[in-house]
Amino acid sequence: DYVEYSEPNYEIRLDDPVNRNTRPREIDPSDLPGAPNDPQFPDQWALNNTGQNGGKANAHIDALRAWAKTQGSSDVVVAVLDTGVDYTHKDLVGNMWIRPESVPQYSDDELGSFDDLRGFDANTNAADPMDDNGHGTHVAGIIGAEGDNGEGIAGINWNVSIMPLKFLGRGGFGSTKNAIEAINYAIDRKKNGVNIRVINASWGSTQRSKALEDAIRAAGDAGILFVAAAGNSSTDNDKRGHYPSNYDLPNVISVAALDRNDLLATFSNFGAKTVHVAAPGREILSTWLNDEYREASGTSMAAPQVAGIAALIVANDPKISMARL
Repeated sequence: DYVEYSEPNYEIRLDDPVNRNTRPREIDPSDLPGAPNDPQFPDQWALNNTGQNGGKANAHIDALRAWAKTQGSSDVVVAVLDTGVDYTHKDLVGNMWIRPESVPQYSDDELGSFDDLRGFDANTNAADPMDDNGHGTHVAGIIGAEGDNGEGIAGINWNVSIMPLKFLGRGGFGSTKNAIEAINYAIDRKKNGVNIRVINASWGSTQRSKALEDAIRAAGDAGILFVAAAGNSSTDNDKRGHYPSNYDLPNVISVAALDRNDLLATFSNFGAKTVHVAAPGREILSTWLNDEYREASGTSMAAPQVAGIAALIVANDPKISMARL
Protein backbone atom coordinates (compact mmCIF):
# COMPACT_ATOMS: atom_id res chain seq x y z
CA ASP A 1 0.00 0.00 0.00
CA TYR A 2 2.99 2.33 0.47
CA VAL A 3 5.11 1.55 -2.62
CA GLU A 4 4.34 3.57 -5.75
CA TYR A 5 6.89 1.72 -7.90
CA SER A 6 10.22 -0.11 -7.65
CA GLU A 7 13.16 -0.57 -10.01
CA PRO A 8 16.81 -1.72 -9.95
CA ASN A 9 19.44 0.62 -8.54
CA TYR A 10 21.27 1.08 -11.85
CA GLU A 11 24.98 1.72 -12.14
CA ILE A 12 25.92 5.13 -13.53
CA ARG A 13 29.31 6.07 -14.90
CA LEU A 14 31.10 9.17 -16.11
CA ASP A 15 30.82 10.26 -19.71
CA ASP A 16 34.55 9.85 -19.35
CA PRO A 17 37.06 12.14 -21.06
CA VAL A 18 38.69 10.63 -24.11
CA ASN A 19 42.09 11.95 -23.09
CA ARG A 20 43.69 13.71 -20.16
CA ASN A 21 46.88 15.53 -21.03
CA THR A 22 48.73 18.02 -18.87
CA ARG A 23 49.11 21.40 -20.55
CA PRO A 24 52.07 23.20 -18.97
CA ARG A 25 52.59 25.52 -21.94
CA GLU A 26 51.77 29.15 -21.32
CA ILE A 27 51.31 31.91 -23.91
CA ASP A 28 51.56 35.65 -23.40
CA PRO A 29 47.93 36.77 -22.95
CA SER A 30 48.81 40.23 -24.28
CA ASP A 31 48.44 38.66 -27.73
CA LEU A 32 44.68 38.81 -27.10
CA PRO A 33 43.61 42.40 -26.40
CA GLY A 34 40.77 42.55 -23.90
CA ALA A 35 41.41 39.05 -22.62
CA PRO A 36 41.69 38.21 -18.91
CA ASN A 37 45.21 38.00 -17.50
CA ASP A 38 45.03 34.26 -16.76
CA PRO A 39 48.26 32.96 -18.37
CA GLN A 40 46.73 29.87 -20.01
CA PHE A 41 43.65 31.66 -21.37
CA PRO A 42 45.08 31.71 -24.94
CA ASP A 43 44.88 27.90 -24.92
CA GLN A 44 41.16 28.01 -24.15
CA TRP A 45 39.92 27.85 -27.73
CA ALA A 46 36.36 27.19 -26.57
CA LEU A 47 36.22 30.70 -25.12
CA ASN A 48 38.15 32.53 -27.81
CA ASN A 49 39.15 30.64 -30.94
CA THR A 50 41.67 32.62 -32.97
CA GLY A 51 42.62 29.60 -35.08
CA GLN A 52 45.27 28.45 -32.60
CA ASN A 53 46.56 24.89 -32.98
CA GLY A 54 44.85 24.37 -36.32
CA GLY A 55 41.39 25.46 -35.23
CA LYS A 56 38.77 27.48 -37.07
CA ALA A 57 38.73 31.13 -36.05
CA ASN A 58 35.54 32.19 -34.25
CA ALA A 59 34.41 28.57 -33.68
CA HIS A 60 33.85 29.33 -29.99
CA ILE A 61 31.26 30.58 -27.50
CA ASP A 62 32.48 34.19 -27.97
CA ALA A 63 33.25 34.72 -24.30
CA LEU A 64 34.99 38.06 -24.79
CA ARG A 65 31.81 39.69 -26.04
CA ALA A 66 29.77 38.09 -23.28
CA TRP A 67 32.19 39.35 -20.64
CA ALA A 68 31.63 42.89 -21.91
CA LYS A 69 28.17 42.54 -20.31
CA THR A 70 28.94 40.43 -17.24
CA GLN A 71 31.70 38.25 -15.82
CA GLY A 72 29.30 36.36 -13.57
CA SER A 73 28.09 36.72 -10.01
CA SER A 74 28.79 34.92 -6.75
CA ASP A 75 25.04 35.15 -6.07
CA VAL A 76 24.46 32.46 -8.73
CA VAL A 77 24.95 28.87 -7.55
CA VAL A 78 25.77 26.06 -9.99
CA ALA A 79 25.74 22.52 -8.63
CA VAL A 80 28.29 20.10 -10.11
CA LEU A 81 26.75 16.61 -9.80
CA ASP A 82 29.86 14.52 -10.30
CA THR A 83 32.91 13.09 -8.50
CA GLY A 84 33.10 16.08 -6.17
CA VAL A 85 35.31 19.13 -6.62
CA ASP A 86 38.78 19.93 -5.32
CA TYR A 87 37.56 23.00 -3.45
CA THR A 88 41.13 23.84 -2.38
CA HIS A 89 42.35 24.33 -5.97
CA LYS A 90 44.00 27.73 -6.21
CA ASP A 91 41.94 28.65 -9.29
CA LEU A 92 38.62 27.50 -7.79
CA VAL A 93 38.80 28.22 -4.07
CA GLY A 94 37.42 31.75 -4.36
CA ASN A 95 34.40 30.59 -6.34
CA MET A 96 33.34 27.65 -4.18
CA TRP A 97 29.96 27.69 -2.45
CA ILE A 98 29.98 27.72 1.34
CA ARG A 99 26.73 27.29 3.24
CA PRO A 100 25.67 30.65 4.70
CA GLU A 101 25.02 30.80 8.43
CA SER A 102 21.42 31.75 7.65
CA VAL A 103 20.82 28.38 5.96
CA PRO A 104 20.24 25.46 8.35
CA GLN A 105 22.46 22.42 7.96
CA TYR A 106 21.06 19.63 5.83
CA SER A 107 18.87 17.04 7.46
CA ASP A 108 17.27 13.98 5.87
CA ASP A 109 14.78 11.65 7.55
CA GLU A 110 16.68 8.56 6.42
CA LEU A 111 20.28 9.78 6.12
CA GLY A 112 20.45 12.01 9.19
CA SER A 113 21.95 15.48 9.59
CA PHE A 114 25.10 16.84 7.94
CA ASP A 115 27.16 19.95 8.52
CA ASP A 116 27.15 20.63 4.78
CA LEU A 117 29.58 23.53 4.83
CA ARG A 118 30.88 22.81 1.31
CA GLY A 119 28.18 20.65 -0.26
CA PHE A 120 27.26 16.99 -0.03
CA ASP A 121 28.72 13.55 -0.71
CA ALA A 122 25.90 11.12 -1.49
CA ASN A 123 28.42 8.41 -2.36
CA THR A 124 29.40 7.91 1.28
CA ASN A 125 26.62 9.95 2.95
CA ALA A 126 29.06 12.53 4.27
CA ALA A 127 29.43 16.28 4.29
CA ASP A 128 32.81 16.43 2.52
CA PRO A 129 32.51 16.43 -1.32
CA MET A 130 36.26 16.48 -2.01
CA ASP A 131 37.10 15.10 -5.47
CA ASP A 132 39.31 12.00 -5.56
CA ASN A 133 38.95 11.39 -9.31
CA GLY A 134 39.56 14.72 -11.09
CA HIS A 135 36.54 14.72 -13.39
CA GLY A 136 34.34 16.97 -11.28
CA THR A 137 37.18 19.42 -10.75
CA HIS A 138 37.68 19.64 -14.52
CA VAL A 139 33.97 20.29 -15.03
CA ALA A 140 33.96 22.94 -12.29
CA GLY A 141 36.85 24.84 -13.87
CA ILE A 142 35.05 25.13 -17.18
CA ILE A 143 32.07 26.67 -15.42
CA GLY A 144 33.86 28.86 -12.95
CA ALA A 145 37.62 28.94 -12.58
CA GLU A 146 38.44 32.39 -11.22
CA GLY A 147 38.94 34.82 -14.09
CA ASP A 148 41.45 37.64 -14.45
CA ASN A 149 43.29 36.56 -11.31
CA GLY A 150 46.67 36.03 -12.96
CA GLU A 151 46.42 32.29 -12.35
CA GLY A 152 45.90 29.35 -14.72
CA ILE A 153 42.72 29.62 -16.77
CA ALA A 154 39.47 31.58 -16.85
CA GLY A 155 36.08 29.99 -16.29
CA ILE A 156 33.07 31.06 -18.31
CA ASN A 157 32.10 32.78 -15.07
CA TRP A 158 34.92 34.75 -13.46
CA ASN A 159 32.67 34.94 -10.43
CA VAL A 160 30.17 32.24 -9.44
CA SER A 161 29.38 29.88 -6.57
CA ILE A 162 30.10 26.22 -7.37
CA MET A 163 28.36 23.66 -5.17
CA PRO A 164 29.93 20.17 -5.28
CA LEU A 165 27.40 17.31 -5.24
CA LYS A 166 29.43 14.13 -5.11
CA PHE A 167 27.80 10.83 -5.99
CA LEU A 168 30.48 9.18 -8.15
CA GLY A 169 33.46 7.52 -6.48
CA ARG A 170 37.17 7.46 -7.23
CA GLY A 171 36.67 5.07 -10.17
CA GLY A 172 33.95 7.23 -11.75
CA PHE A 173 31.05 4.90 -10.90
CA GLY A 174 27.90 5.58 -8.93
CA SER A 175 24.24 4.62 -8.72
CA THR A 176 20.84 6.08 -9.47
CA LYS A 177 20.06 6.00 -5.74
CA ASN A 178 23.01 8.23 -4.91
CA ALA A 179 22.32 10.57 -7.84
CA ILE A 180 18.76 10.99 -6.58
CA GLU A 181 19.95 11.69 -3.04
CA ALA A 182 22.29 14.40 -4.33
CA ILE A 183 19.54 15.98 -6.43
CA ASN A 184 17.19 15.88 -3.45
CA TYR A 185 19.89 17.71 -1.47
CA ALA A 186 20.03 20.44 -4.12
CA ILE A 187 16.24 20.81 -4.10
CA ASP A 188 16.23 21.08 -0.30
CA ARG A 189 18.95 23.74 -0.36
CA LYS A 190 17.01 25.69 -2.99
CA LYS A 191 13.89 25.60 -0.83
CA ASN A 192 16.00 26.85 2.10
CA GLY A 193 17.10 29.96 0.22
CA VAL A 194 20.22 28.87 -1.69
CA ASN A 195 20.07 30.36 -5.21
CA ILE A 196 20.79 27.13 -7.11
CA ARG A 197 19.86 27.84 -10.72
CA VAL A 198 21.72 25.08 -12.60
CA ILE A 199 22.79 21.45 -12.07
CA ASN A 200 25.48 20.07 -14.40
CA ALA A 201 25.43 16.31 -15.09
CA SER A 202 28.45 15.06 -17.08
CA TRP A 203 27.64 11.34 -16.85
CA GLY A 204 25.10 8.84 -18.05
CA SER A 205 23.66 5.37 -18.55
CA THR A 206 21.64 3.53 -21.17
CA GLN A 207 19.28 2.37 -18.41
CA ARG A 208 16.16 4.48 -17.99
CA SER A 209 15.22 5.16 -14.36
CA LYS A 210 11.79 6.52 -13.55
CA ALA A 211 12.97 7.46 -10.08
CA LEU A 212 15.86 9.54 -11.45
CA GLU A 213 13.52 11.14 -13.97
CA ASP A 214 11.12 12.04 -11.17
CA ALA A 215 13.96 13.61 -9.16
CA ILE A 216 15.07 15.74 -12.12
CA ARG A 217 11.45 16.76 -12.73
CA ALA A 218 11.23 17.85 -9.08
CA ALA A 219 14.38 19.93 -9.58
CA GLY A 220 12.67 21.62 -12.51
CA ASP A 221 9.60 22.27 -10.40
CA ALA A 222 11.95 24.01 -7.95
CA GLY A 223 13.28 26.21 -10.77
CA ILE A 224 16.57 24.40 -11.44
CA LEU A 225 17.91 23.90 -14.96
CA PHE A 226 19.48 20.46 -15.58
CA VAL A 227 22.28 20.33 -18.17
CA ALA A 228 23.27 16.80 -19.23
CA ALA A 229 26.03 15.32 -21.39
CA ALA A 230 24.69 13.48 -24.47
CA GLY A 231 27.27 10.66 -24.21
CA ASN A 232 30.47 9.53 -25.91
CA SER A 233 29.46 6.43 -27.90
CA SER A 234 29.12 8.02 -31.37
CA THR A 235 25.51 6.81 -31.40
CA ASP A 236 22.11 8.28 -32.23
CA ASN A 237 20.25 9.02 -29.00
CA ASP A 238 16.98 9.06 -30.96
CA LYS A 239 17.44 5.31 -31.50
CA ARG A 240 19.28 4.26 -28.34
CA GLY A 241 18.51 6.26 -25.25
CA HIS A 242 21.15 7.87 -23.05
CA TYR A 243 20.07 9.07 -19.61
CA PRO A 244 19.62 11.54 -18.03
CA SER A 245 20.12 13.53 -21.25
CA ASN A 246 17.20 11.76 -22.97
CA TYR A 247 14.57 12.56 -20.37
CA ASP A 248 11.85 14.62 -22.06
CA LEU A 249 11.58 17.20 -19.31
CA PRO A 250 11.26 20.99 -19.64
CA ASN A 251 14.35 21.64 -17.49
CA VAL A 252 16.72 19.22 -19.30
CA ILE A 253 19.22 20.37 -21.95
CA SER A 254 21.12 17.59 -23.75
CA VAL A 255 24.58 18.62 -25.00
CA ALA A 256 26.73 17.12 -27.77
CA ALA A 257 30.42 17.94 -28.26
CA LEU A 258 32.17 20.01 -30.95
CA ASP A 259 35.85 20.20 -31.87
CA ARG A 260 37.90 23.34 -32.48
CA ASN A 261 36.84 23.32 -36.15
CA ASP A 262 33.13 23.56 -35.27
CA LEU A 263 32.51 19.95 -36.27
CA LEU A 264 30.75 17.27 -34.23
CA ALA A 265 33.43 15.43 -32.27
CA THR A 266 33.89 11.89 -33.55
CA PHE A 267 33.07 10.39 -30.13
CA SER A 268 29.95 12.47 -29.50
CA ASN A 269 26.43 11.11 -29.43
CA PHE A 270 23.86 13.00 -31.47
CA GLY A 271 20.12 13.00 -32.09
CA ALA A 272 17.86 15.29 -34.10
CA LYS A 273 15.05 14.93 -31.55
CA THR A 274 16.85 14.20 -28.30
CA VAL A 275 20.04 16.30 -28.39
CA HIS A 276 19.33 20.01 -28.12
CA VAL A 277 22.63 21.81 -28.61
CA ALA A 278 26.33 21.21 -29.22
CA ALA A 279 29.19 22.97 -27.43
CA PRO A 280 33.00 22.78 -27.38
CA GLY A 281 34.06 19.43 -25.91
CA ARG A 282 37.34 18.34 -27.46
CA GLU A 283 40.77 19.28 -26.12
CA ILE A 284 39.32 21.44 -23.36
CA LEU A 285 41.80 22.84 -20.84
CA SER A 286 40.60 23.08 -17.24
CA THR A 287 41.47 22.59 -13.59
CA TRP A 288 42.60 19.25 -12.14
CA LEU A 289 43.50 17.83 -8.74
CA ASN A 290 46.42 19.21 -6.71
CA ASP A 291 46.43 22.66 -8.38
CA GLU A 292 47.08 21.12 -11.80
CA TYR A 293 45.54 21.81 -15.22
CA ARG A 294 44.75 19.27 -17.91
CA GLU A 295 43.16 18.91 -21.29
CA ALA A 296 40.26 16.49 -21.60
CA SER A 297 37.69 15.61 -24.25
CA GLY A 298 34.11 14.40 -24.01
CA THR A 299 30.52 15.53 -23.84
CA SER A 300 31.45 15.78 -20.15
CA MET A 301 33.37 18.89 -21.15
CA ALA A 302 30.63 20.21 -23.46
CA ALA A 303 27.84 20.15 -20.87
CA PRO A 304 29.57 22.59 -18.47
CA GLN A 305 30.06 25.03 -21.34
CA VAL A 306 26.26 25.24 -21.48
CA ALA A 307 25.86 25.25 -17.70
CA GLY A 308 28.43 28.04 -17.50
CA ILE A 309 26.65 30.08 -20.15
CA ALA A 310 23.37 29.61 -18.27
CA ALA A 311 24.95 30.93 -15.08
CA LEU A 312 26.33 33.92 -16.97
CA ILE A 313 22.84 34.66 -18.31
CA VAL A 314 21.40 34.49 -14.79
CA ALA A 315 24.09 36.89 -13.54
CA ASN A 316 23.00 39.34 -16.22
CA ASP A 317 19.27 38.73 -15.63
CA PRO A 318 18.78 37.41 -12.07
CA LYS A 319 14.99 37.19 -12.33
CA ILE A 320 14.93 35.16 -15.54
CA SER A 321 12.60 32.16 -15.33
CA MET A 322 13.87 28.61 -15.68
CA ALA A 323 11.81 28.18 -18.85
CA ARG A 324 13.21 31.35 -20.43
CA LEU A 325 16.74 30.39 -19.34
